[in-house]
Amino acid sequence: MTHARWAILGAGAISGDFAHALPDSDLGRLYAVGARDVSRAEEFAAAHGATVVGTYDEILERDDIDAVYVGTVHTTHTELVQRALDAGKAVLCEKPLGVDPAETDAAVAAARRAGLPLVEAFKYRFGPFADRLRELVAGGALGDLVEIESSLGFAAGDRTGRLFDPATAGGAILDVGCYPISLVVGVAAWAGHDLDELAVQAVAGTIGETGVDESAAASVDLGGASANIRTAIVHDLPRLTRIVGREASLEIPNVWGSRTDSTAAATLIRTDGTREEIEVPTVQPMAAEADATIRALREGRVEAPEIPWAETQAIARLLAQWRDGIE
Repeated sequence: MTHARWAILGAGAISGDFAHALPDSDLGRLYAVGARDVSRAEEFAAAHGATVVGTYDEILERDDIDAVYVGTVHTTHTELVQRALDAGKAVLCEKPLGVDPAETDAAVAAARRAGLPLVEAFKYRFGPFADRLRELVAGGALGDLVEIESSLGFAAGDRTGRLFDPATAGGAILDVGCYPISLVVGVAAWAGHDLDELAVQAVAGTIGETGVDESAAASVDLGGASANIRTAIVHDLPRLTRIVGREASLEIPNVWGSRTDSTAAATLIRTDGTREEIEVPTVQPMAAEADATIRALREGRVEAPEIPWAETQAIARLLAQWRDGIE
């Protein structure tokens, strides 16, 4: 089978992680890289083995590219996604797809018009553990959903760069808080809850001296269940996630995995006190999300089942409610 030809837009750290992952992909290989500054694209290509370099326009104008990975700053995602789709490319876009619901809806509408795949790159949603998690929740192993607790946060160090810049939609909520929000949305969907009923009920947070949210917490009404989530970019937070149902709870030490390995293990604790250790093989999660995008393209689908558009749009809506509650 011929490998799909990937172009990466953006020459930053996350794009480098994606380039490192692609050799583990079954369906695609890195072919091109685009950046505003062509010299940065040339350096990136030399480091990662890309054949073609150019500006964003030059890359998107090419007919020999099948799919585009958007790894730029948040505020440029929607524009580049729309341009890539209009140019006939499948798109895998780093989270968040848009900085607000309007941008997210516009990107989805562009994919619908183009009839091409658009996938939001929440890497933990791809691979054997994610599949097992969906099976457990959707299959009723936990019983009716009661509560979710989840957090993700890290200490970024100096308050400089895109994370602390309002002009690039920096802040904890959009950069890392989107992960626990996306988990809450996914679990609610798998448990059969109406995504339209999900709503942020209460928030807390700290706005730093640069004007972005540096830490935040929220409670989310899931329609018959609730979630409590936390995030930060100025201190580390536990990665433990608990999904509680009426029949059992699931404890996941690190549902997010890493940029090189998906999650391997969790513990199912039933209300009768019995425990089941869940262990699955790991994969390179960024390679897995790339393959999901190409699989959709080859099968004529516009969505990946791991992160369908309805969930992407619900994530954007809840993120906006969370941010608005703090600002």
